[in-house]
Amino acid sequence: MLKLSFYGGAQEVTGANYLLETDSTRILVDCGMFQSPQFSNLRNRQDFEYDPASIDALFVTHAHIDHIGRIPKLVSRGFHGTIYSTPPTKDFGEIMLEDSLGVLEKEAEREGHKDAMYTIDDINRSMELWKGIPYGETVSVGDMRVVFHNAGHVLGSALVEISTPDKKFLFTGDLGNIPMPLLAPPERVRGVQVLVIESAYGDRAHEDVPERKIKLERAIEDVVHRGGTLIIPSFALERTQELIYEFNDLVEHGRIPRVPVYIDSPLAIKATAVYRKYKNFFNSHAQSVMRSGDDLFNFPGLHMTLTTDESKAINDVKGPKIILAGAGMMHGGRIVHHARRYLPDPDSMILFIGYQAPGSPGRRIIDGEREVTIFGHDVSVRAEVRAIHGYSAHADTNALLDFINDHHDTLEKVFVVQGEPRSSLFLAQRVRDYLGIEAEAPVFGAKFLF
Repeated sequence: MLKLSFYGGAQEVTGANYLLETDSTRILVDCGMFQSPQFSNLRNRQDFEYDPASIDALFVTHAHIDHIGRIPKLVSRGFHGTIYSTPPTKDFGEIMLEDSLGVLEKEAEREGHKDAMYTIDDINRSMELWKGIPYGETVSVGDMRVVFHNAGHVLGSALVEISTPDKKFLFTGDLGNIPMPLLAPPERVRGVQVLVIESAYGDRAHEDVPERKIKLERAIEDVVHRGGTLIIPSFALERTQELIYEFNDLVEHGRIPRVPVYIDSPLAIKATAVYRKYKNFFNSHAQSVMRSGDDLFNFPGLHMTLTTDESKAINDVKGPKIILAGAGMMHGGRIVHHARRYLPDPDSMILFIGYQAPGSPGRRIIDGEREVTIFGHDVSVRAEVRAIHGYSAHADTNALLDFINDHHDTLEKVFVVQGEPRSSLFLAQRVRDYLGIEAEAPVFGAKFLF
C-alpha cells in the first residue's frame, strides 16, 4: 500500500497537513492551523483524522502558522516521533508558536473556551522533538527517504522530496516568488513522479520587480506629500525583512524622503534576529551587499518598537511616517490599533503587500468595504487603499506552471493545494491543458492509492 491523504490545504489556503503512508511507515508533511476570520475556530479544535501516536515523523516545509500551528496539539495528542525542518525553520518555529499561543489564549478567553488548544508545555515538548537538518541531507524513516531542497519562499523554507520503494513525491510547501530580494530561487528536483504544489496565486500574475518597487516608492511619496501615515499590515516572517531591505535601498539611493519607519512587531523583530543568524542562507547578491559593509536590516530613520509603550509612543509622532505591523491579514496584533487610528484619515494610506484570506479584515478592506469593526467599534475607511501583489512571497500562476513544466519529463500526477478553489482549480486545468499532465485539486479528506 502507498496512500496519500489530504487533511488540510485542500481547496483552501491554510491548514496544510498531508499524510503519506506505506504498509510500515506513516509520515506527515506540515501540520498547519486553519486561518479563517476567527483565528481559534472549531476546525482547529476538532480531532485529527488519524492517530497522532501512529505517525513516525513530521516534516515541516517552513514556519508560517498555516504550516506549523497545530504541531503542539499534535504532540499533546500523542505524537512522539521526530519533527524535521531546516535549522532556520526550527528557530522560527519556536518564536512563531509562542506568539500564536498568546493569540489563542486571548481568543479562548473572548470566546469562552476553557483552554487555548495547547499550552507552553506542549510547545516545549514539540521543540524537544524538533531536529534541524540542512538542505540536501537524507533522512531515513522506515522505507522512506526524505531530503529537503530550497523552496525560495522564506528563509529556510524547503521542498520535501520523499522517495518510497515505488514512487518519488515532492511537496512544495509554499514556492518563492522569483526573484526574491534575499533568497535564491526554488531548486529543481530530478525524477519526481507525484507533485503536491501550492496555488495561492494559481490564477493570478504578479507585477514584475521594477513595477513593484516603483509602486512602493510612489505610495511612500504620495503619503509623505499629504503629511499622512502609511500603514502596512506585514507578515512577521520574510515580508517584513524584505520590506526593510527595500526601504534600505530606497533610502540609501535617495529615492524616497527620509521619514520615520517603525517596525511595530515584537515577532518581526525576533524573526529579523534569526535572519541575521543565518546570513549564509541569503542569495549571492544579498551576501555581496553584506560583504560591502551594508547592514541590510538598518538604515537612517528605522525604529524597532519592541515594547507596548514604544508602540503607543508612535501615535505622538506627527506625520508623515510609515508603520509596518502584524498581523499580515489584520486578524489581530498591533496593526489593528493603528488601523483604528488611521483608517478614518483621508491623508493616510493602508498598503497591502501580501495575500489576504477570504473573510479576513484585510480582504474586506481590499474588496471595498468602507466600514470595518475593530474592537467592537465601527471604523470608517477613509484612508486610501492600495495593494502591491508583486511583494508576495508566493509564486504566481506563470511561475507555478513553469515549475511544474521543469519537472514534466517524469511527472505522472500533480495535486494542486493551498489555494482558494478558483485558484487551485484554475491551475489544475492549466496543467492539464498546457502540459498534458494529470492534475486535480483534492478536497479535504481525499485519499489516493498508488
